[in-house]
Amino acid sequence: MSAVPAPERQPAGWHAGAQWAEIAAAAPRVAATMRRYLRQLGTFLAPASVDAAENALRQLACWMITEAGLAAVSDIRRDDIEDYKVWLAARCRAGGRTITMETHRQRMRTVRQFFERIIEWDWLDAPPRNPVIAGDIPKKPEPLPKFLDDRDAAKLMAAARASTDPRDRLVIELLARTGMRAGELADLEADAVVQIGAGYWLRIPLGKLRNDRYVPLHPELVQLLAAWTAASLEHIRRHKRLVADHRGPLDRHVIGRIVRRVGRAAGVPGVHPHRLRHTLATQAINRGMRLEAIAALLGHQKMEMTLIYARIANRVVADEYAAVSAKIDALYGQPPQLPADYESTGMARLRRETHARMLGNGLCTRPAELDCRMESACETCAYFRTGTGFLPILVRQRDHARDHGQAGRAALFDGLIQRAEAGPSTTGRS
Repeated sequence: MSAVPAPERQPAGWHAGAQWAEIAAAAPRVAATMRRYLRQLGTFLAPASVDAAENALRQLACWMITEAGLAAVSDIRRDDIEDYKVWLAARCRAGGRTITMETHRQRMRTVRQFFERIIEWDWLDAPPRNPVIAGDIPKKPEPLPKFLDDRDAAKLMAAARASTDPRDRLVIELLARTGMRAGELADLEADAVVQIGAGYWLRIPLGKLRNDRYVPLHPELVQLLAAWTAASLEHIRRHKRLVADHRGPLDRHVIGRIVRRVGRAAGVPGVHPHRLRHTLATQAINRGMRLEAIAALLGHQKMEMTLIYARIANRVVADEYAAVSAKIDALYGQPPQLPADYESTGMARLRRETHARMLGNGLCTRPAELDCRMESACETCAYFRTGTGFLPILVRQRDHARDHGQAGRAALFDGLIQRAEAGPSTTGRS
């Protein structure tokens, strides 16, 4: 007795195609109007947005035929939409539960946009007025963004640095220090690191909002990327992706698993890639970074998207957010170098504010490599006293100044060390 052959697996989109065929047979005008509309969407929306609209309109068309007995889009009236809202809210999803409020909101918004556009475009099959009113769309909840506090963020970073897999640290640091989305990280091209003048920038590709942008690279990220590229150059060239190795390039799912795994190792539950984006924005606003600069860093097109971070309570002003180092080791080979004047005024401001130090009455944007006597203001005060008990600290400060090429500060601490070694009666200089 021969075995019963297994049913053939249907190709992706087969179910949708079969439904459209049934819709076209039962209501050809409905199918023609909606398919024409979807083709128009494809000229100005991303494919994922067109797919979401197709799903919503196919569902509306099925309701029109099976529940309302409507044969044309122009036949839909206000009372029909009242019935459709009740029917949609009762729809089931996997597990037998009804659709979520967010799904309901998105479907109703898509249907309202459909009517709004075909009426504006003067299509013959458009109804005389939009049957969907703004009140039909459930209000979108606006919870505060969930972010890691400083303690958990530090634990996560420590766990990433302790990982035996260099890809783990690179992924965590890129997400945490640039605020990019998981999809943007996965799509970073092989030549995404760009040198503009003396600084290094990361070119983030078109994301959810279709906005290509540059973000300044933290010095530690420059070093990490240089080491990663040196070790994985062959794979980076083959896959044409910056974060690729012998396992291939990244995707959203791999990035999510990496973040969750490092989070478990750090003892930080519930961490995911987008939470690191919220964490960076929260850290930035708590440290005095302007909302306009945060919007540019995250790629927000509307300030309303950034203003949500201004609602976070208990803002704390920190002494320093980040520091820029002009002495950065060369990246792999010769990275693409653009002329210094390529950096626009807005980009320069973003770079300065990302690495600025917060003061009591403003921001200090002095490059870290430049000497500043005000960093040693107390040591030059007439009331300053020191002694042998402070020698270890004075020596470390003197060595730090030497390491950073700050000759003036180094000479100041040399003098203080000599006075401290001379005896307790020595006073500070005025």
